[in-house]
Amino acid sequence: MSNELLISAEMAEADRLTIAAGPVDGIGLMRRAGEAVAAEVLRRYPSATHVHVLCGPGNNGGDGYVVARILSGSDVATTIWASGAPRPQSDAALAAAECLVTPRPLSGFEAEPGSIVVDALYGAGLSKPLSGDAARAVDIATDRRLPVVAVDLPSGVSGDSGKVLGKAFTADVTVTFARKKPGHLLLPGRERCDEIVLADIGIGDDIIARLQPRAFENRPALWLRGFPVPAVDAHKYKRGHVGVFSGGPSATGAARLSALAAARSGAGAVTVLSPGNAMQVNAAHLTSIMLRKTDGVADIREFVGERRPSAFVLGPGFGVGEKTRTFGLALLASGQPQNASSQVDGLVFDADAITAFREAPDALFEAAHSSNAPALVMTPHDGEFARLFPDIASDDASSKLDKARAASERANAVIVYKGADTVIAAPDGRAAINANGAPWLATAGSGDVLSGIAAGLLAQAMPAFEAACAAVWIHAEAGRRFGPGLIAEDLPLALVPVLRELVEASKAT
Repeated sequence: MSNELLISAEMAEADRLTIAAGPVDGIGLMRRAGEAVAAEVLRRYPSATHVHVLCGPGNNGGDGYVVARILSGSDVATTIWASGAPRPQSDAALAAAECLVTPRPLSGFEAEPGSIVVDALYGAGLSKPLSGDAARAVDIATDRRLPVVAVDLPSGVSGDSGKVLGKAFTADVTVTFARKKPGHLLLPGRERCDEIVLADIGIGDDIIARLQPRAFENRPALWLRGFPVPAVDAHKYKRGHVGVFSGGPSATGAARLSALAAARSGAGAVTVLSPGNAMQVNAAHLTSIMLRKTDGVADIREFVGERRPSAFVLGPGFGVGEKTRTFGLALLASGQPQNASSQVDGLVFDADAITAFREAPDALFEAAHSSNAPALVMTPHDGEFARLFPDIASDDASSKLDKARAASERANAVIVYKGADTVIAAPDGRAAINANGAPWLATAGSGDVLSGIAAGLLAQAMPAFEAACAAVWIHAEAGRRFGPGLIAEDLPLALVPVLRELVEASKAT
């Protein structure tokens, strides 16, 4: 399955390019789309007594007329409820002319219990809230708990943002074409789609490639080729060295979680960089993870020069204040070494390292834009994102995808905008939406583990965007497989079977 995501304008262009290339024309694509939907209805609901097809006036409605024609020809009782006539001589008008089922006005829509609804009203291109007869149809389908098969996207859900525009259908299955849309994965739209079926209607990979999409579903196919697999002659420092900063005596656990995750994800060496007053606490809990006293910037520079770490994690349990900002800026300057052997390649700023810059964001952004700064990955949740990017966060017209991209460009950092629909965005405009998350990950310390995985992959020379995408997917997959009862301490060990499978898959590519 291809992992590109297409916004509505890109999907329209894919249709146009396919038609221009021939031999299929517009009505040909519409017939194929309707055939795919009808096949799903017949397969899933073989004993359905009645199917109600709701048709809009555009191409989505044209797909619906094809569905109704096929179902009625298969001896399924079928009623069409139309919100308006298709534009004369359009592909939708041709599809309506081929269908022998006489449409009824949507204003009279009624559906008996046990019947099926095919939602072919508006699909992914909707740009305004559902109202009037369409909103009433949503209420009827919802109140009577009727199974809904959505064509392309449940009407009322924005294909570009996943936002619910007024009211929206909740589908049992959503049949979309060529590629998924961002609205299939972004919340709350994802909850309205349920199972998504991606149907091939003849829009080729070459057509999609011409569009040069910049949004993707975050799956291993996106980054597996760059996933680090140790060579036969690997030793621990060839596999990268991660430094993780610890908080004070009462706030050391987050750093240890992050450090253990960095080690589990493949870093050959990991050191917890601890303030002097927390050395004994950390020492009591560390075995394979090394420990080093680090109280100031001079200690960081000494560590970089002596041990040549390739990645750092700053933020988990570290505290908010001037020290955090000073350490963060020093790390961003650590990519400007006096000799290349001591260069730091990647940084992960999480939690307190993000919040600490809310009063001085420009200092962070300016340092991150330095030509020699290490690659920066930041992993904010909603609250942290709003503290560092208040204007972007408050823009209600923008999607989560848009916001992550805007923040990434401003900060010159890979932004992991966390949540049930985590978005990973790179400064060059690439972005990925994660879809394998699980509610079990909503537990204290889970984000610290994510930061450690990302740093571990960065330390092994995985590029920042790919490392962040891989870390998010691996973290989510481990949590999903573990299931109920998960706490953050479980996650580092839960990574092992996921990592094993990825290594084997990477070797096979």
